[in-house]
Amino acid sequence: MRRTRQIRPTEGLSRPGKARSGPVVSVLAFAGITVAVMQTLLVPVIKDLPVLLDTTPANATWVMTATLLAGAVSTPIMGRLGDLHGKRRMLLVSLAVMVVGSLICASTDDLVVMITGRALQGFAMGAIPLGIGIMRDELPRERLGSAMALMSSSIGVGGGLALPAAALVAQHADWHALFLGSAGLGLLAMALTYTLVPEPPLRAPGAFDVIGALGLSLGLVLLLLPVTKGGDWGWTSAPTLGLLGAAVVVLVLWGLFELRTPAPLVDLRTTARREVLLTNLASIMVGVAFYAVSLVLPQLLQLPTSTGYGLGQSMVVAGLCVAPLGVTMMFVAPLYARISARRGPRTTLMLGMLVIAVGYGAGLGLLSAAWQTVLIAVVLGAGIGLAYSSLPALIIGAVDPSETGAANGLNTLMRSIGTSVSSAVIGMVLADTSVTAGSVRVPSMEGFRISFLIAMGAVLIGLVLAAFLPSRRPSAHPVLLASSAGDARAARAAEPGERGQRTGASNRGTVASSRETSDPGASS
Repeated sequence: MRRTRQIRPTEGLSRPGKARSGPVVSVLAFAGITVAVMQTLLVPVIKDLPVLLDTTPANATWVMTATLLAGAVSTPIMGRLGDLHGKRRMLLVSLAVMVVGSLICASTDDLVVMITGRALQGFAMGAIPLGIGIMRDELPRERLGSAMALMSSSIGVGGGLALPAAALVAQHADWHALFLGSAGLGLLAMALTYTLVPEPPLRAPGAFDVIGALGLSLGLVLLLLPVTKGGDWGWTSAPTLGLLGAAVVVLVLWGLFELRTPAPLVDLRTTARREVLLTNLASIMVGVAFYAVSLVLPQLLQLPTSTGYGLGQSMVVAGLCVAPLGVTMMFVAPLYARISARRGPRTTLMLGMLVIAVGYGAGLGLLSAAWQTVLIAVVLGAGIGLAYSSLPALIIGAVDPSETGAANGLNTLMRSIGTSVSSAVIGMVLADTSVTAGSVRVPSMEGFRISFLIAMGAVLIGLVLAAFLPSRRPSAHPVLLASSAGDARAARAAEPGERGQRTGASNRGTVASSRETSDPGASS
Protein backbone atom coordinates (compact mmCIF):
# COMPACT_ATOMS: atom_id res chain seq x y z
CA MET A 1 0.00 0.00 0.00
CA ARG A 2 1.36 3.42 -0.90
CA ARG A 3 2.35 5.80 1.86
CA THR A 4 0.25 8.95 1.98
CA ARG A 5 1.77 12.10 3.39
CA GLN A 6 -1.06 14.26 4.63
CA ILE A 7 -0.79 18.01 4.26
CA ARG A 8 -2.85 19.81 6.85
CA PRO A 9 -3.98 23.39 6.39
CA THR A 10 -1.38 25.85 7.64
CA GLU A 11 -2.10 29.48 8.35
CA GLY A 12 -0.43 31.69 5.80
CA LEU A 13 0.60 28.73 3.64
CA SER A 14 1.48 29.86 0.11
CA ARG A 15 -0.20 27.95 -2.73
CA PRO A 16 2.02 28.50 -5.78
CA GLY A 17 -0.43 26.93 -8.23
CA LYS A 18 -3.16 29.31 -7.15
CA ALA A 19 -1.71 32.45 -8.64
CA ARG A 20 -1.58 31.01 -12.14
CA SER A 21 -4.73 28.93 -12.04
CA GLY A 22 -6.89 31.70 -13.52
CA PRO A 23 -5.03 32.14 -16.81
CA VAL A 24 -4.32 28.40 -17.07
CA VAL A 25 -8.02 27.52 -16.86
CA SER A 26 -9.06 30.27 -19.27
CA VAL A 27 -6.38 29.42 -21.83
CA LEU A 28 -7.02 25.68 -21.75
CA ALA A 29 -10.78 26.20 -22.02
CA PHE A 30 -10.23 28.52 -24.98
CA ALA A 31 -8.05 25.88 -26.64
CA GLY A 32 -10.74 23.25 -26.07
CA ILE A 33 -13.46 25.46 -27.53
CA THR A 34 -11.22 26.25 -30.51
CA VAL A 35 -10.69 22.61 -31.47
CA ALA A 36 -14.34 21.75 -30.83
CA VAL A 37 -15.33 24.39 -33.39
CA MET A 38 -13.89 22.12 -36.09
CA GLN A 39 -16.71 19.60 -35.54
CA THR A 40 -19.52 21.97 -36.59
CA LEU A 41 -17.59 24.53 -38.65
CA LEU A 42 -19.12 23.41 -41.96
CA VAL A 43 -22.63 22.54 -40.76
CA PRO A 44 -24.12 25.80 -42.14
CA VAL A 45 -22.76 25.06 -45.64
CA ILE A 46 -22.99 21.26 -45.63
CA LYS A 47 -25.91 21.21 -48.10
CA ASP A 48 -23.88 23.36 -50.51
CA LEU A 49 -20.66 21.33 -50.38
CA PRO A 50 -21.37 19.26 -53.54
CA VAL A 51 -21.61 22.48 -55.57
CA LEU A 52 -18.72 24.22 -53.81
CA LEU A 53 -16.40 21.25 -54.34
CA ASP A 54 -17.82 20.17 -57.70
CA THR A 55 -18.55 16.64 -56.54
CA THR A 56 -21.43 14.31 -55.67
CA PRO A 57 -23.31 14.55 -52.35
CA ALA A 58 -21.93 11.16 -51.30
CA ASN A 59 -18.34 12.28 -51.86
CA ALA A 60 -18.96 15.62 -50.15
CA THR A 61 -19.85 13.89 -46.89
CA TRP A 62 -16.23 12.77 -46.60
CA VAL A 63 -15.38 16.36 -45.70
CA MET A 64 -17.29 15.85 -42.43
CA THR A 65 -16.41 12.17 -41.98
CA ALA A 66 -12.65 12.80 -42.20
CA THR A 67 -12.75 15.22 -39.27
CA LEU A 68 -14.74 12.79 -37.18
CA LEU A 69 -12.43 9.84 -37.87
CA ALA A 70 -9.25 11.84 -37.26
CA GLY A 71 -10.61 13.19 -33.98
CA ALA A 72 -11.56 9.71 -32.77
CA VAL A 73 -8.13 8.30 -33.61
CA SER A 74 -6.13 11.18 -32.17
CA THR A 75 -7.70 11.48 -28.71
CA PRO A 76 -6.29 8.32 -27.05
CA ILE A 77 -2.99 8.56 -28.96
CA MET A 78 -2.30 12.19 -28.06
CA GLY A 79 -3.37 11.53 -24.49
CA ARG A 80 -0.78 8.77 -24.16
CA LEU A 81 1.93 10.86 -25.84
CA GLY A 82 1.13 13.65 -23.40
CA ASP A 83 1.55 11.30 -20.44
CA LEU A 84 4.92 10.21 -21.80
CA HIS A 85 6.44 13.37 -23.26
CA GLY A 86 4.57 16.31 -21.80
CA LYS A 87 0.92 17.34 -22.06
CA ARG A 88 1.60 20.99 -22.88
CA ARG A 89 4.01 19.97 -25.65
CA MET A 90 1.45 17.64 -27.22
CA LEU A 91 -1.27 20.28 -26.82
CA LEU A 92 0.83 22.69 -28.87
CA VAL A 93 1.41 19.96 -31.48
CA SER A 94 -2.35 19.32 -31.72
CA LEU A 95 -3.10 23.00 -32.22
CA ALA A 96 -0.30 23.37 -34.79
CA VAL A 97 -1.68 20.47 -36.85
CA MET A 98 -5.12 22.09 -36.72
CA VAL A 99 -3.70 25.39 -38.01
CA VAL A 100 -1.95 23.61 -40.89
CA GLY A 101 -5.18 21.81 -41.79
CA SER A 102 -7.14 25.06 -41.68
CA LEU A 103 -4.70 26.81 -44.02
CA ILE A 104 -4.84 23.87 -46.44
CA CYS A 105 -8.65 24.03 -46.52
CA ALA A 106 -8.62 27.80 -46.94
CA SER A 107 -6.54 27.54 -50.11
CA THR A 108 -8.35 24.83 -52.07
CA ASP A 109 -11.57 23.80 -53.82
CA ASP A 110 -10.25 20.30 -54.59
CA LEU A 111 -12.12 17.51 -52.80
CA VAL A 112 -9.11 15.33 -51.94
CA VAL A 113 -7.05 18.24 -50.63
CA MET A 114 -10.05 19.50 -48.65
CA ILE A 115 -10.54 16.08 -47.04
CA THR A 116 -6.85 16.02 -46.09
CA GLY A 117 -7.09 19.42 -44.46
CA ARG A 118 -10.25 18.50 -42.61
CA ALA A 119 -8.59 15.35 -41.26
CA LEU A 120 -5.76 17.48 -39.91
CA GLN A 121 -8.31 19.78 -38.29
CA GLY A 122 -9.96 16.82 -36.58
CA PHE A 123 -6.59 15.66 -35.25
CA ALA A 124 -6.72 18.57 -32.78
CA MET A 125 -9.49 16.91 -30.71
CA GLY A 126 -6.71 15.36 -28.62
CA ALA A 127 -6.26 18.81 -27.06
CA ILE A 128 -9.27 18.34 -24.77
CA PRO A 129 -8.03 15.32 -22.77
CA LEU A 130 -4.57 16.90 -22.71
CA GLY A 131 -6.05 20.04 -21.19
CA ILE A 132 -7.87 18.02 -18.53
CA GLY A 133 -4.58 16.26 -17.70
CA ILE A 134 -2.73 19.58 -17.33
CA MET A 135 -5.42 20.83 -14.97
CA ARG A 136 -5.13 17.71 -12.83
CA ASP A 137 -1.36 18.12 -12.63
CA GLU A 138 -1.20 21.88 -12.06
CA LEU A 139 -4.26 23.30 -10.34
CA PRO A 140 -4.93 23.53 -6.61
CA ARG A 141 -7.78 21.41 -5.34
CA GLU A 142 -10.21 24.27 -4.84
CA ARG A 143 -10.16 25.07 -8.57
CA LEU A 144 -9.88 21.56 -9.99
CA GLY A 145 -13.52 20.48 -10.11
CA SER A 146 -14.99 23.49 -11.89
CA ALA A 147 -11.94 23.79 -14.19
CA MET A 148 -12.20 20.20 -15.41
CA ALA A 149 -15.94 20.67 -15.82
CA LEU A 150 -15.40 23.65 -18.09
CA MET A 151 -12.72 21.84 -20.12
CA SER A 152 -14.87 18.75 -20.55
CA SER A 153 -17.84 20.88 -21.61
CA SER A 154 -15.75 22.76 -24.17
CA ILE A 155 -16.65 20.06 -26.73
CA GLY A 156 -20.26 21.18 -26.65
CA VAL A 157 -19.53 24.84 -26.05
CA GLY A 158 -17.34 25.12 -29.15
CA GLY A 159 -19.78 23.16 -31.26
CA GLY A 160 -22.72 25.29 -30.15
CA LEU A 161 -21.03 28.66 -30.53
CA ALA A 162 -19.58 27.73 -33.94
CA LEU A 163 -23.02 27.36 -35.54
CA PRO A 164 -24.17 31.01 -35.49
CA ALA A 165 -20.65 32.37 -36.11
CA ALA A 166 -20.07 30.05 -39.07
CA ALA A 167 -23.53 30.80 -40.44
CA LEU A 168 -22.88 34.55 -40.28
CA VAL A 169 -19.54 34.18 -42.10
CA ALA A 170 -20.94 31.78 -44.71
CA GLN A 171 -23.89 34.07 -45.43
CA HIS A 172 -21.87 37.27 -45.91
CA ALA A 173 -18.39 36.14 -47.07
CA ASP A 174 -16.58 33.51 -49.11
CA TRP A 175 -16.83 30.16 -47.35
CA HIS A 176 -13.03 29.83 -47.25
CA ALA A 177 -13.07 32.59 -44.63
CA LEU A 178 -14.32 29.94 -42.19
CA PHE A 179 -10.95 28.22 -42.38
CA LEU A 180 -8.97 31.44 -42.13
CA GLY A 181 -10.91 32.22 -38.96
CA SER A 182 -10.20 28.78 -37.48
CA ALA A 183 -6.50 29.15 -38.31
CA GLY A 184 -6.46 32.50 -36.51
CA LEU A 185 -8.12 30.98 -33.44
CA GLY A 186 -5.60 28.15 -33.47
CA LEU A 187 -2.63 30.52 -33.63
CA LEU A 188 -4.04 32.58 -30.77
CA ALA A 189 -4.60 29.44 -28.68
CA MET A 190 -1.00 28.32 -29.37
CA ALA A 191 0.43 31.70 -28.35
CA LEU A 192 -1.59 31.80 -25.12
CA THR A 193 -0.73 28.18 -24.28
CA TYR A 194 2.98 28.71 -24.89
CA THR A 195 3.00 31.89 -22.80
CA LEU A 196 0.70 31.10 -19.87
CA VAL A 197 0.43 27.32 -19.46
CA PRO A 198 3.28 25.53 -17.63
CA GLU A 199 4.55 22.07 -18.58
CA PRO A 200 3.57 19.62 -15.80
CA PRO A 201 6.60 17.65 -14.54
CA LEU A 202 4.69 14.36 -14.14
CA ARG A 203 5.61 11.70 -16.72
CA ALA A 204 4.43 8.15 -17.23
CA PRO A 205 7.04 5.38 -17.40
CA GLY A 206 7.60 3.27 -20.50
CA ALA A 207 7.71 3.92 -24.23
CA PHE A 208 5.05 4.74 -26.77
CA ASP A 209 3.18 1.68 -28.01
CA VAL A 210 3.46 2.15 -31.78
CA ILE A 211 1.86 -1.19 -32.69
CA GLY A 212 -0.98 -0.51 -30.27
CA ALA A 213 -1.55 2.93 -31.78
CA LEU A 214 -1.64 1.54 -35.32
CA GLY A 215 -3.96 -1.28 -34.29
CA LEU A 216 -6.37 1.05 -32.48
CA SER A 217 -6.35 3.52 -35.38
CA LEU A 218 -7.13 0.79 -37.90
CA GLY A 219 -9.84 -0.70 -35.69
CA LEU A 220 -11.51 2.67 -35.13
CA VAL A 221 -11.48 3.55 -38.82
CA LEU A 222 -12.95 0.14 -39.71
CA LEU A 223 -15.65 0.63 -37.06
CA LEU A 224 -16.59 4.28 -37.54
CA LEU A 225 -16.41 4.31 -41.34
CA PRO A 226 -19.41 2.00 -41.85
CA VAL A 227 -21.22 3.67 -38.95
CA THR A 228 -20.97 7.08 -40.59
CA LYS A 229 -21.42 5.89 -44.19
CA GLY A 230 -23.87 3.04 -43.64
CA GLY A 231 -26.81 5.22 -44.63
CA ASP A 232 -25.24 5.88 -48.05
CA TRP A 233 -23.89 2.38 -48.62
CA GLY A 234 -26.83 0.46 -47.15
CA TRP A 235 -26.73 -1.13 -43.69
CA THR A 236 -26.83 -4.66 -45.08
CA SER A 237 -24.44 -4.01 -47.98
CA ALA A 238 -21.20 -5.97 -48.35
CA PRO A 239 -18.92 -2.95 -47.63
CA THR A 240 -20.78 -2.07 -44.41
CA LEU A 241 -20.95 -5.60 -43.01
CA GLY A 242 -17.43 -6.43 -44.20
CA LEU A 243 -15.88 -3.40 -42.51
CA LEU A 244 -17.81 -4.00 -39.28
CA GLY A 245 -16.63 -7.62 -39.23
CA ALA A 246 -13.06 -6.56 -39.90
CA ALA A 247 -13.33 -3.99 -37.09
CA VAL A 248 -14.33 -6.69 -34.62
CA VAL A 249 -11.37 -8.89 -35.63
CA VAL A 250 -8.84 -6.05 -35.52
CA LEU A 251 -10.04 -4.69 -32.17
CA VAL A 252 -10.04 -8.15 -30.56
CA LEU A 253 -6.49 -8.80 -31.77
CA TRP A 254 -5.50 -5.30 -30.63
CA GLY A 255 -6.95 -5.99 -27.18
CA LEU A 256 -5.05 -9.25 -26.83
CA PHE A 257 -1.83 -7.48 -27.82
CA GLU A 258 -2.44 -4.64 -25.35
CA LEU A 259 -2.95 -7.10 -22.49
CA ARG A 260 0.52 -8.57 -23.15
CA THR A 261 2.37 -5.28 -23.64
CA PRO A 262 4.32 -3.91 -20.63
CA ALA A 263 3.51 -0.27 -21.53
CA PRO A 264 0.25 -0.37 -23.54
CA LEU A 265 -1.37 2.55 -25.29
CA VAL A 266 -4.54 1.81 -23.30
CA ASP A 267 -4.39 -0.11 -20.04
CA LEU A 268 -7.34 -2.42 -20.65
CA ARG A 269 -7.20 -3.81 -17.11
CA THR A 270 -7.75 -0.31 -15.77
CA THR A 271 -10.40 0.33 -18.40
CA ALA A 272 -12.26 -2.80 -17.28
CA ARG A 273 -12.67 -1.46 -13.75
CA ARG A 274 -16.33 -0.91 -12.97
CA GLU A 275 -16.04 2.87 -12.50
CA VAL A 276 -14.06 3.41 -15.71
CA LEU A 277 -16.10 0.99 -17.83
CA LEU A 278 -19.50 2.30 -16.76
CA THR A 279 -18.37 5.92 -17.10
CA ASN A 280 -17.18 5.27 -20.66
CA LEU A 281 -20.41 3.47 -21.59
CA ALA A 282 -22.46 6.33 -20.13
CA SER A 283 -20.31 8.75 -22.14
CA ILE A 284 -21.41 7.06 -25.36
CA MET A 285 -25.05 7.62 -24.40
CA VAL A 286 -24.46 11.28 -23.55
CA GLY A 287 -22.70 11.68 -26.90
CA VAL A 288 -25.77 10.27 -28.66
CA ALA A 289 -28.02 12.71 -26.81
CA PHE A 290 -25.77 15.71 -27.48
CA TYR A 291 -25.57 15.27 -31.24
CA ALA A 292 -29.28 14.60 -31.74
CA VAL A 293 -30.29 18.17 -30.93
CA SER A 294 -27.53 19.52 -33.18
CA LEU A 295 -29.00 17.55 -36.09
CA VAL A 296 -32.69 18.25 -35.50
CA LEU A 297 -33.12 21.88 -34.45
CA PRO A 298 -31.13 23.61 -37.26
CA GLN A 299 -33.05 21.65 -39.90
CA LEU A 300 -36.42 22.32 -38.30
CA LEU A 301 -35.68 26.03 -37.99
CA GLN A 302 -34.62 26.40 -41.63
CA LEU A 303 -37.40 24.36 -43.26
CA PRO A 304 -39.89 26.60 -45.12
CA THR A 305 -43.22 27.33 -43.45
CA SER A 306 -44.96 25.87 -46.52
CA THR A 307 -44.24 22.39 -45.11
CA GLY A 308 -46.72 23.11 -42.30
CA TYR A 309 -44.18 22.60 -39.53
CA GLY A 310 -40.98 24.28 -40.71
CA LEU A 311 -40.15 27.56 -38.96
CA GLY A 312 -38.75 29.38 -42.02
CA GLN A 313 -35.75 30.98 -40.31
CA SER A 314 -32.51 32.09 -41.95
CA MET A 315 -29.22 30.27 -41.48
CA VAL A 316 -27.99 32.89 -39.02
CA VAL A 317 -31.19 32.95 -36.94
CA ALA A 318 -31.17 29.16 -36.78
CA GLY A 319 -27.61 29.25 -35.48
CA LEU A 320 -28.53 31.86 -32.87
CA CYS A 321 -31.46 29.76 -31.67
CA VAL A 322 -29.20 26.74 -31.15
CA ALA A 323 -26.32 28.76 -29.64
CA PRO A 324 -27.78 28.70 -26.08
CA LEU A 325 -26.94 24.98 -26.07
CA GLY A 326 -23.23 25.81 -25.88
CA VAL A 327 -23.57 28.94 -23.77
CA THR A 328 -25.57 27.11 -21.10
CA MET A 329 -23.03 24.29 -21.00
CA MET A 330 -20.31 26.85 -20.25
CA PHE A 331 -22.19 28.43 -17.38
CA VAL A 332 -23.15 25.23 -15.56
CA ALA A 333 -19.50 24.42 -14.71
CA PRO A 334 -19.64 26.33 -11.38
CA LEU A 335 -22.99 24.72 -10.58
CA TYR A 336 -21.43 21.32 -11.23
CA ALA A 337 -18.66 22.08 -8.72
CA ARG A 338 -21.16 22.93 -5.98
CA ILE A 339 -23.34 19.86 -6.54
CA SER A 340 -20.34 17.57 -6.85
CA ALA A 341 -18.82 18.95 -3.63
CA ARG A 342 -21.96 17.94 -1.78
CA ARG A 343 -22.99 14.75 -3.58
CA GLY A 344 -20.09 13.61 -5.78
CA PRO A 345 -19.71 13.43 -9.58
CA ARG A 346 -21.88 10.31 -9.87
CA THR A 347 -24.90 12.23 -8.59
CA THR A 348 -24.10 15.13 -10.90
CA LEU A 349 -23.90 12.80 -13.90
CA MET A 350 -27.26 11.25 -13.05
CA LEU A 351 -28.84 14.67 -12.50
CA GLY A 352 -27.50 15.89 -15.84
CA MET A 353 -28.94 12.90 -17.67
CA LEU A 354 -32.31 13.38 -15.98
CA VAL A 355 -32.37 17.00 -17.18
CA ILE A 356 -31.50 15.83 -20.72
CA ALA A 357 -34.35 13.32 -20.64
CA VAL A 358 -36.77 16.01 -19.46
CA GLY A 359 -35.56 18.37 -22.19
CA TYR A 360 -36.11 15.84 -24.97
CA GLY A 361 -39.45 14.77 -23.48
CA ALA A 362 -40.66 18.36 -23.37
CA GLY A 363 -39.27 18.91 -26.87
CA LEU A 364 -41.71 16.35 -28.28
CA GLY A 365 -44.43 18.97 -27.86
CA LEU A 366 -42.38 22.17 -28.21
CA LEU A 367 -41.34 22.31 -31.84
CA SER A 368 -43.83 24.82 -33.24
CA ALA A 369 -42.04 28.16 -32.67
CA ALA A 370 -38.48 29.51 -32.67
CA TRP A 371 -38.64 30.53 -28.99
CA GLN A 372 -39.51 26.95 -28.11
CA THR A 373 -36.33 25.69 -29.78
CA VAL A 374 -34.34 28.21 -27.69
CA LEU A 375 -35.98 26.82 -24.54
CA ILE A 376 -35.12 23.27 -25.57
CA ALA A 377 -31.51 24.29 -26.27
CA VAL A 378 -31.19 25.91 -22.83
CA VAL A 379 -32.58 22.88 -20.95
CA LEU A 380 -30.53 20.38 -22.94
CA GLY A 381 -27.42 22.55 -22.60
CA ALA A 382 -27.79 22.53 -18.81
CA GLY A 383 -28.20 18.76 -18.70
CA ILE A 384 -25.41 17.98 -21.16
CA GLY A 385 -23.13 20.45 -19.38
CA LEU A 386 -23.68 18.73 -16.02
CA ALA A 387 -23.18 15.28 -17.55
CA TYR A 388 -20.03 16.20 -19.49
CA SER A 389 -18.61 18.02 -16.46
CA SER A 390 -18.86 14.88 -14.34
CA LEU A 391 -16.97 12.57 -16.69
CA PRO A 392 -13.32 13.67 -16.12
CA ALA A 393 -13.73 13.60 -12.33
CA LEU A 394 -15.07 10.03 -12.49
CA ILE A 395 -12.23 8.93 -14.79
CA ILE A 396 -9.45 10.69 -12.89
CA GLY A 397 -10.79 9.28 -9.63
CA ALA A 398 -10.26 5.75 -10.95
CA VAL A 399 -6.86 5.83 -12.70
CA ASP A 400 -3.27 6.52 -11.77
CA PRO A 401 -2.22 10.17 -12.24
CA SER A 402 0.39 9.15 -14.81
CA GLU A 403 -2.44 7.77 -16.98
CA THR A 404 -4.85 10.72 -16.87
CA GLY A 405 -4.08 11.86 -20.42
CA ALA A 406 -4.65 8.46 -22.01
CA ALA A 407 -7.69 7.71 -19.83
CA ASN A 408 -9.40 10.99 -20.62
CA GLY A 409 -8.46 10.53 -24.27
CA LEU A 410 -10.29 7.22 -24.28
CA ASN A 411 -13.29 8.83 -22.56
CA THR A 412 -13.37 11.58 -25.19
CA LEU A 413 -13.22 8.84 -27.82
CA MET A 414 -16.31 7.24 -26.27
CA ARG A 415 -18.18 10.51 -26.67
CA SER A 416 -17.05 10.67 -30.30
CA ILE A 417 -18.37 7.16 -30.87
CA GLY A 418 -21.67 8.30 -29.37
CA THR A 419 -21.92 11.28 -31.72
CA SER A 420 -21.01 9.02 -34.67
CA VAL A 421 -23.74 6.55 -33.79
CA SER A 422 -26.19 9.41 -33.27
CA SER A 423 -25.33 10.91 -36.66
CA ALA A 424 -25.81 7.57 -38.41
CA VAL A 425 -29.00 6.47 -36.68
CA ILE A 426 -30.77 9.83 -36.71
CA GLY A 427 -29.66 10.49 -40.27
CA MET A 428 -31.21 7.17 -41.27
CA VAL A 429 -34.44 7.96 -39.38
CA LEU A 430 -34.78 11.40 -40.96
CA ALA A 431 -34.13 9.96 -44.43
CA ASP A 432 -36.60 7.08 -44.02
CA THR A 433 -39.37 9.34 -42.69
CA SER A 434 -38.82 12.22 -45.13
CA VAL A 435 -41.71 13.69 -47.11
CA THR A 436 -41.96 15.46 -50.44
CA ALA A 437 -42.20 19.25 -50.34
CA GLY A 438 -42.46 20.65 -53.84
CA SER A 439 -39.80 18.85 -55.83
CA VAL A 440 -37.51 17.83 -52.95
CA ARG A 441 -37.56 15.43 -50.03
CA VAL A 442 -37.34 17.03 -46.59
CA PRO A 443 -37.33 15.65 -43.03
CA SER A 444 -40.77 15.19 -41.50
CA MET A 445 -42.03 16.19 -38.07
CA GLU A 446 -42.44 12.48 -37.34
CA GLY A 447 -38.74 11.99 -38.02
CA PHE A 448 -37.81 14.86 -35.70
CA ARG A 449 -39.91 13.42 -32.87
CA ILE A 450 -38.54 9.89 -33.38
CA SER A 451 -35.03 11.38 -33.19
CA PHE A 452 -35.89 13.01 -29.87
CA LEU A 453 -37.26 9.69 -28.58
CA ILE A 454 -34.03 7.94 -29.60
CA ALA A 455 -31.96 10.53 -27.74
CA MET A 456 -34.19 10.26 -24.68
CA GLY A 457 -33.92 6.47 -24.74
CA ALA A 458 -30.12 6.64 -24.99
CA VAL A 459 -29.80 8.98 -22.04
CA LEU A 460 -32.13 6.82 -19.93
CA ILE A 461 -29.86 3.84 -20.66
CA GLY A 462 -26.95 6.02 -19.55
CA LEU A 463 -28.84 6.86 -16.37
CA VAL A 464 -29.20 3.15 -15.55
CA LEU A 465 -25.47 2.62 -16.18
CA ALA A 466 -24.59 5.57 -13.93
CA ALA A 467 -26.73 4.16 -11.13
CA PHE A 468 -24.26 1.25 -10.83
CA LEU A 469 -21.24 3.54 -10.42
CA PRO A 470 -19.64 3.51 -6.95
CA SER A 471 -21.12 6.23 -4.77
CA ARG A 472 -18.78 8.69 -3.08
CA ARG A 473 -19.86 11.00 -0.32
CA PRO A 474 -17.63 13.81 0.92
CA SER A 475 -16.13 13.18 4.33
CA ALA A 476 -17.60 15.09 7.27
CA HIS A 477 -14.06 15.99 8.38
CA PRO A 478 -12.02 16.41 5.21
CA VAL A 479 -8.24 16.34 5.32
CA LEU A 480 -6.32 18.36 2.76
CA LEU A 481 -4.24 16.00 0.65
CA ALA A 482 -1.85 16.57 -2.20
CA SER A 483 -4.12 16.11 -5.18
CA SER A 484 -2.23 18.12 -7.79
CA ALA A 485 1.17 19.51 -8.55
CA GLY A 486 0.12 22.76 -6.89
CA ASP A 487 -0.64 20.92 -3.65
CA ALA A 488 2.61 19.00 -3.89
CA ARG A 489 4.55 22.27 -4.23
CA ALA A 490 2.70 23.64 -1.21
CA ALA A 491 3.69 20.53 0.71
CA ARG A 492 7.36 21.11 -0.04
CA ALA A 493 7.05 24.72 1.09
CA ALA A 494 5.39 23.70 4.34
CA GLU A 495 7.87 20.93 5.14
CA PRO A 496 11.28 22.02 3.83
CA GLY A 497 13.07 19.29 5.71
CA GLU A 498 11.60 16.70 3.39
CA ARG A 499 12.49 18.37 0.09
CA GLY A 500 15.43 16.16 -0.60
CA GLN A 501 13.42 13.03 0.08
CA ARG A 502 10.75 13.68 -2.54
CA THR A 503 11.38 11.97 -5.85
CA GLY A 504 9.26 11.83 -8.96
CA ALA A 505 8.07 8.36 -8.05
CA SER A 506 7.05 9.34 -4.52
CA ASN A 507 5.27 12.39 -5.88
CA ARG A 508 3.25 10.13 -8.16
CA GLY A 509 2.50 7.92 -5.20
CA THR A 510 1.25 10.88 -3.20
CA VAL A 511 -1.01 12.03 -6.00
CA ALA A 512 -2.31 8.54 -6.52
CA SER A 513 -2.97 8.17 -2.78
CA SER A 514 -4.94 11.39 -2.76
CA ARG A 515 -7.00 10.03 -5.61
CA GLU A 516 -7.93 7.03 -3.50
CA THR A 517 -9.04 9.16 -0.57
CA SER A 518 -10.49 12.30 -2.14
CA ASP A 519 -12.76 13.18 -5.02
CA PRO A 520 -11.24 15.50 -7.63
CA GLY A 521 -14.66 16.55 -8.75
CA ALA A 522 -15.72 17.62 -5.29
CA SER A 523 -14.30 21.10 -5.52
CA SER A 524 -16.06 24.32 -4.78
